[in-house]
Amino acid sequence: MDLSENKKTSVIAKFFAEKLWQSKSASAVAVDCHVVLIAIDGQKVLFTTLLLRMKYKIFGCKTNKYFTEKWLGSTFLKDKKWVFVASCVVTDKAKSKWIKFVKDEIKKLKEDEKVYISWCGSIKNWNVDKEFYSNYKELESLKDKIVILWEEPKDDFWDKVKSIKDLFVKKFLVIQTGCDNFCTFCLTVSARWGHKSRQKEEIIDEINDFLVSWWKEVVLTGINLGAWWASSSNEFKNSKFCELLEEILQKTKIERLKISSLGVEFLDDRLFEILKSSRICPHFHLSIQSGSDKILSKMNRHYDRAKIIRVLDKFKNLKRENSVPISIGADFIIWFPGETEHDFLDTFNLVKDFWISKVHAFTFSPHFNNNSQVPAGKMHNQIDEKIKKERYLRLMKLADEVRFDFKKSNVWKKLKLLVEKVNWDKFSWWSENYIELNETNFLSEEKDFKKGNIVDWIYDLD
Repeated sequence: MDLSENKKTSVIAKFFAEKLWQSKSASAVAVDCHVVLIAIDGQKVLFTTLLLRMKYKIFGCKTNKYFTEKWLGSTFLKDKKWVFVASCVVTDKAKSKWIKFVKDEIKKLKEDEKVYISWCGSIKNWNVDKEFYSNYKELESLKDKIVILWEEPKDDFWDKVKSIKDLFVKKFLVIQTGCDNFCTFCLTVSARWGHKSRQKEEIIDEINDFLVSWWKEVVLTGINLGAWWASSSNEFKNSKFCELLEEILQKTKIERLKISSLGVEFLDDRLFEILKSSRICPHFHLSIQSGSDKILSKMNRHYDRAKIIRVLDKFKNLKRENSVPISIGADFIIWFPGETEHDFLDTFNLVKDFWISKVHAFTFSPHFNNNSQVPAGKMHNQIDEKIKKERYLRLMKLADEVRFDFKKSNVWKKLKLLVEKVNWDKFSWWSENYIELNETNFLSEEKDFKKGNIVDWIYDLD
C-alpha cells in the first residue's frame, strides 16, 4: 500500500485507507485531504473522506441529508469557509428556524466567511430562486454574506466520488425527487418541481460502493418515493418501486434497508410481499395527512379513508421473516381549513385503532410570509387558535400513549442496534423498528460498541 506523504493528506484519509487495506485484495493511495483512491481486485474506486472545513446545519427531511453530503464533498465548496445550510419550507415554523439560524451565524462571520444556503428555501424548479430575497425580506440586508446554491453540485467530481462516510453512519440515498401532485397545503412542489427518477443501475452501484467500506444500512428517500419510474407521481399504478426493491435485495448485500415516507396509494399486494424480507427494516412511515375523506379531498390527495384502513390493516397482519414487531409511523396535518371535530376524530381514531406508534403531526401552515402562498392558505374556515391548541394536545397525548404501549410490547425481545453514537461507555441510536436504544435500556454482552456496528441483544423498557 502506498500512502502519499503529501502534506495535504489528512489523518482521516490515511486511517480510511489503512482500514481498506484489511482486505487482502485491496490497495489504497491517499490522493489529498478529500479523496482516497482504492483498488479492489484490480478495480479502481474513488472515495471522499470529507475533511470538513465548514460547519453545516441540516433542516428538514432525509433528502436534505443526501444532498448535504454531495455539497460538502464537492469541489465548489472545497475551499469555502464557514457554514452550509440545508433549508426547508414544509411549514412556516420550519422556515423560521433556518432563517433564525442564518441570521445568528452571520453575526459570527469573519470578513472572508459566508453562509451557503441550498434546498427548498433557496431553489425553484431545481435552480436558484431569483425571488429568494423577495420571499425572505429579513435576509435581504444580509445578502453580501449569503451565497444561494442550486439543488446539487454541477461538476465532474461526483461522476467519480460516490460515497461519503464522515457525516452519517447510514447512507441516505435519493432515488427520486420532485412531485406532480400539487397538494393544496404543499409549498415544496414549487421548489422541487416535477417528478423525476434516478436510474436503477446508478442506485445499485451507489449502494455497492457504500458497502465496500463496511457500512450496513441504506435509507431510500425522495420527495415522493413510491413514484419511482412512474410516468407521473399521480400515476401510482405504473410505479416500478417494487422492481427496484427486488433488484436491491438481489444485487446487493446490504444488511439493513430502510424505506422512508411512502404515500399509501403506492402500497399494493406485491409491495407487501416484498416488505416481509428481514433485510427491510420493520418501520414503515406513511404520508397519510388526514383520516377524513372530506379533508383528503380538499388537500387534493389521491386516496380515501377506506384505502388508508386497508393499508393499515395489511400492516397489522403482515407476517415477516422474523418476529420483530412492526412499527408504523405517519405524517398528519392538523388544523387544516374546514376541519371539524368529526374530521379530527377520523384522524385521531386511526392512531388509536391501528397503533400508529410514531406520529409526526404538522400544524397547517398557510405560508403567509412567502410570495408562493399555498392554495389552502386562501380557503375559508381557517381554524381558531384555541381549537388548534386543544386538538394538537389531544393527538400528541394519544400518540405518547400508543408509543409507550408499542415499546412495552418489545420488552425482552431481541432487537438490533445500529451504533451511531459512541462516547466511552455510552452508546445510542435506533433499533430496526425505530426504538431508541442506549446503555440504559439495551442489555448486551457486547463490550466493544463501535460506530457502524450492528449489535443484537435484549430490549428493556426505559
